[in-house]
Amino acid sequence: MDTLLIVDDMKINREMLRVIFEEQYVIKEAADGEEAIEILSGDVDDIKLIFLDLQMPKKTGLDVLLFMREKYLIDRIPVIMLTGEATNETDLKAYEYGVADIIYKPFEPTVVMRRTQNLIELYHRRLDIEDQLHERTMQLMANQRKMERNNEFLINALGSVVEFRSAESGEHVKRVSEFTRVLLTHLNQLYPEYKLNEEMINMISHAAALHDVGKIAIRDSILNKPGRLTPREFEEMKKHTIYGCEILDRFKQVDSEFYRYCYEICRWHHEKNDGNGYPDGLKGDEIPIWAHAVAMADCFDALVSSRVYKDAYAADVAFDMIKKGECGQFSDQMLAAFVASKFELFAMVEEKER
Repeated sequence: MDTLLIVDDMKINREMLRVIFEEQYVIKEAADGEEAIEILSGDVDDIKLIFLDLQMPKKTGLDVLLFMREKYLIDRIPVIMLTGEATNETDLKAYEYGVADIIYKPFEPTVVMRRTQNLIELYHRRLDIEDQLHERTMQLMANQRKMERNNEFLINALGSVVEFRSAESGEHVKRVSEFTRVLLTHLNQLYPEYKLNEEMINMISHAAALHDVGKIAIRDSILNKPGRLTPREFEEMKKHTIYGCEILDRFKQVDSEFYRYCYEICRWHHEKNDGNGYPDGLKGDEIPIWAHAVAMADCFDALVSSRVYKDAYAADVAFDMIKKGECGQFSDQMLAAFVASKFELFAMVEEKER
């Protein structure tokens, strides 16, 4: 059976309530606030309602309510305050502390019984709804995580098409994504004015996987040429930034933050801070920070990886080349994040070489 806890220093009040409810409930009693707190410190799962006197020796009813608030019990167990003092100040204080109802002494048994049953039913329904909502929320979160994993798989698969076409391992896409995550994490720590949060960094690192998707439209004779590209061939290769945006346009999502990251990274991941990049010759703050980060991640991975036209550079050599501006100009902020990311990037390169 469910339990009612009666807390009152007057034995006659406890006996009156016991007579009213003992046929329907198990009755527990406490003669003061200290006894009540001791009972509430144990197993309270079976307690469905508490009758609580306001004025008691040792600890008052307000002390018990404060304890229940600290232990997060007040939202799960309804409390009916018993008092002989009908003052607005006392009533307001009791409600502020979380009581569900106030009954004034002397009380009418039938009224007490009805109000008690109503409160227990109300709390029971509310807790059922909260439990259902929690269960539904957990289910939605699980579905969202599953969808994110599926989306990540599809994005990486599409991004890897280029690597397979160019006879590479397909790991470039994953490394650029992870390098981007590391760079942006340090950038956010160094320059909080960029207002990057964990969710944004997560989306950007996933979007980075599509940075070279436009190379799908580049001819094999150019994409896999073992030697230096002619000026005409290089102009065609540079168009992969435009081709990628044309591909993404077919999947355009209105007001999608993720689509925006994908599009801007795809188009501007070869722009340079001094305006000497392509395809639009953007400079400085005109380049979105996520595209600038992917540009650096892509550059670093290209240097430390073998290609049909070159051997891989050692990580420290590649690091110094980027710092000295030998691979195009990056912003001071991006270079600071790059330096802060050094050991993590080197560890990832070392892992790649195993």
